[in-house]
Amino acid sequence: MRRLPSLNALRFFDSAARHASFSLAARELCVTHSAVSQQVRQLEDWLGCALFERRAGGVRLTAAGLDLQRAAQEAFDTLERRCDELRRSTQPAELTLGAPASFLSNWLIARLERFEALHPDIRIRLQTAADASLLDTQRVDALILAGRDWPRDWDVTPLFAETIGPVCAPAHAAQIRAPADVAGAPLLHTSSRPDAWRDWAARQGIALVPRLPGREFDHLGHMLEAAAAGLGVAIAPAVLVEAELHRARLAAPLGFVASGASFCLCTRKDARRADEALSHLREWLLASAA
Repeated sequence: MRRLPSLNALRFFDSAARHASFSLAARELCVTHSAVSQQVRQLEDWLGCALFERRAGGVRLTAAGLDLQRAAQEAFDTLERRCDELRRSTQPAELTLGAPASFLSNWLIARLERFEALHPDIRIRLQTAADASLLDTQRVDALILAGRDWPRDWDVTPLFAETIGPVCAPAHAAQIRAPADVAGAPLLHTSSRPDAWRDWAARQGIALVPRLPGREFDHLGHMLEAAAAGLGVAIAPAVLVEAELHRARLAAPLGFVASGASFCLCTRKDARRADEALSHLREWLLASAA
């Protein structure tokens, strides 16, 4: 049996010693001033020596009090650290993963159940995000974005090359046999990728001169709905229209070509590179992309 005084009394003493005040200790512990004073007095009686010098302006540790404070602080720090480690080891690790809404809804969410089945101890919190500042300010642990150039303080893991191409309602697909044919229909755009049609045309070696007014949408999902409704021809990454092509809501009459960009998993070099949960997520994304 350990010969120790009341651990509650030691806890009250530790707080009073850190603050050099019974009143501040009472506030931290959510008790009354007299409760702190009583616990400290019981501890002094058990030890047989004074721990504080009581003064009109407050209290000050005695030599015995300083000695006990060092031991108590070390013991409580060790207990706090170890209890925190044990608590975190029994709770699921949580990662916040950001990606554009179109990528989440058209690619990631449909596959996420497979990751959770493999790693039930890791919880992924998804966040609609395409703003690099969210990663820089550590509001997300990782971002999935399509791009070419990346900040130097990021770790970037390429998942797959982006390919893009025209998509439209299946009933209109027969009218598009060559790249130049898209100019005969209204071209649909998204505000996030205003140059997508021009980049695609350049890779086809044509100058795209639309003959009808086009439409612009804030979100890729809205643009694809417009294309499926027969309002025009959209330009979209292949990976984000897989489900619509499979269900025959959309057709890709000319297929897809590389855009020069890649979908990548981005993390900060100075933040959690060795985190086990993040490593598992990276490995799973690479396998899923392959």
